[in-house]
Amino acid sequence: MAKRFYNEIKGLKVTELPSHVKPMLSLDYVKKTVQKGLDNYHAKYIQTNSIDPLLHVCFGGMIFSYLVALPEERRHLEHQQHAKEHGGH
Repeated sequence: MAKRFYNEIKGLKVTELPSHVKPMLSLDYVKKTVQKGLDNYHAKYIQTNSIDPLLHVCFGGMIFSYLVALPEERRHLEHQQHAKEHGGH
């Protein structure tokens, strides 16, 4: 997706860029793009009875839980390092 966007804009002049990008930021365009992505996903994985959606949910859940817990883990690590430096508990 990013590569396609880059290829679309690389030939544009700087003054043409806003008029090219502005329609892509509309709510209707975003809805259509998301729906198209979901339709493609459904055709590729769901209709073919693939096991991949289950793996996507499992790995996505693991990544999400890691990212949610990361700030707390970093606080614990900083507290531990601070305690070592200052002789705390």
